Parts: sequence; C-alpha cells; structure tokens
Amino acid sequence: MKEIKAYGTEGKKEELKEMSIERRDILDNDVHIDILYCGVCHSDIHAAKNDWKNTTYPLVPGHEIIGKVIKAGEKVENFKEGDLVGVGCMVDSCQKCDACENDLEQFCEEGMVGTYNGKNKHTQKQTFGGYSTDIIVKEDFVLKIPENLEIESVAPLLCAGITTFSPLNHWGIKKGDKVGIVGLGGLGHMGIKFAHAMGAETYMITTSPSKAEDAKKLGADAVLISKEEKEMKEHAGSFDFLLNTVPVKHDINPYLKLLKRDSTMVMVGAIEPLEPMNGGNLIMGRKRVAGSLIGGIKETQEMLDFCGENNITCDVEMIEMQEINTAFERVTDNDVKYRFVIDMKSLKN
Repeated sequence: MKEIKAYGTEGKKEELKEMSIERRDILDNDVHIDILYCGVCHSDIHAAKNDWKNTTYPLVPGHEIIGKVIKAGEKVENFKEGDLVGVGCMVDSCQKCDACENDLEQFCEEGMVGTYNGKNKHTQKQTFGGYSTDIIVKEDFVLKIPENLEIESVAPLLCAGITTFSPLNHWGIKKGDKVGIVGLGGLGHMGIKFAHAMGAETYMITTSPSKAEDAKKLGADAVLISKEEKEMKEHAGSFDFLLNTVPVKHDINPYLKLLKRDSTMVMVGAIEPLEPMNGGNLIMGRKRVAGSLIGGIKETQEMLDFCGENNITCDVEMIEMQEINTAFERVTDNDVKYRFVIDMKSLKN
C-alpha cells in the first residue's frame, strides 16, 4: 500500500479538498496508471452529496479517467509502460455470471465494482476514483485510447460517451432512421454526435429554443421544441427511436406520442421516479420504454474505436483540480458546454 494525493469529501455538506488516500500494491494482472485527465460527471456530484443514499465517506469521485501506464503486472498481456489508456465507471466484477460472460459487466449479478464508492475485491476497502494522481486497475477493465484524438476531450467518453453510444448501438440505429435526442447536456450532446455519425436523421428535442444553434453545430439535422404543441403534433408517430437524456423527473408522455409503432424510447438520465405515464401512449402503437446503463468493457472499447474512426470527442471546458467545487456548482446550474475535464497536473504540482 502507498499513500497518494487526491481530492475528495468527508461528508455530504463538505466541499471537496485535498487529502491522502491509499492505493493497493500492483498485482500480476494489474495496470498502474498515471492519471492525466479526469472528467467531471453529474454522478460525481450525486455521490458527493449522498443523493442516492449509498455514499461511504471519505469519497474520492472520478470515473472518466485518461492516463499513461506507469507499470504493467507480470501477467498483463495487452498493455505496457507508456500506453495511453482509460478507465471508466467500473474496475471489477465477478466475471463468471451470465451478464459478465456476455460482456455486460455493468449488470454483474454480484454487482459491479464502481471506480469509486465501491468495494475493492482485493483489499475489501472502499474504491477511490480519478480525482487522484494515479490508480491501479485490473487489466480486464482498462481501455485502449485512440491516439489520433485530443486526449483531454476523450475523458468524458468513458461515461457520457458509452452511456449514449450503448443504447444507440444495442437498438441498431442505422442510416435513414429518424432519431430524437431528448435534452442537450453532457449526455445529449454526445447522443447527437453518435446518432449523426451512425447515419441517422438526427433531431435535437429540447424545451429551449436557444439551444437550436448549438445542436445543429453538434450534428443535429433539425431541432424540435417540445413546448410547441403544433410542432410536436407534426412529428407524432414519426420517430424510429428516442434517447432520453433528461437527468431529472419529467413528463415522458409527450415524447411517447412521437414514436412510430413498435418503436422505443430509452431512458439514460433520470435515475428517479418519473411523472405518471399514460398506458395508452404505449398500448396504442405497441411502443416501449426501456433503460440503459453505461456499457460493458467490450462495447466501451468498440465505442472508443468508433470515436477514433469518426474523430468524435466531447466538447469540454478544462479546469484545475482546485476549481472543482465551483465546477460542481456550475454543473448543477447547467452552466457548462458540455463537460468539465480536470487537468491532473494541477494536483501533482
């Protein structure tokens, strides 16, 4: 075990501050990573504030990690010193249940081990995330980063990217499909980029007309203002797929009316109760509401490779580690386009 520098919080009402944490010794199948950049996810804020009632303190957030390999364990086959790598939302799973055997570690029947606020299988202690100088991760949960991409803008792909890529990929979005991305934020802006790159006729669906110009710059073919009843009626029954990225409780009934028969809306943002849903909006058209959680390691690598081939990264604002509390406030106020990324040199100096 060794002590390293990190930024974390001691309680839900406490700001994040510099602290020391312990990292376990490297094992034969581990990769030791020097963290260069770490994205700031809204989940980091929820965890820090104990919004989901499952936080163990002290908490060190961060699950959108980009770094370089310092050392690879003796049995590591796919990584070597100096490689550019990433770590996302999970660092371990049972790797033997049906979900894990089908490359769906995020649905591990014993529970995936979160990059932070999880339980380390080796030490039985809490996992600490990427708001830190370095991290040691099992090889099976380390990802290869395409080196043609701007690496600081790659960091949020490890959560925001895979969260939106996975449902579009799973539901087979293809050229000619009419796809709506509901909500323009950290998730929504990536949904637009992916749907566009997959060849779909991509609509940004938003309550805010002011977001139309940005949406089109990101790749949206058109913008649909959900508050405009006439516009919504014109598009009723016309969408092949909707990706709903809204992160808070809201009324999904207006969006269900947009779906074609036998089509699906997938929820990826709101991990909480929604407004009551009218069953008729499903029954009259055999429509579906589904959910999706990040993606497995195999699919996450596929997403990164897709990004490398199509030159896709996140739109980011760079910050120093010492600015994290202000960044949390700005994320809560939707005052970022569209993800913060921490330059970890600021913690190491």
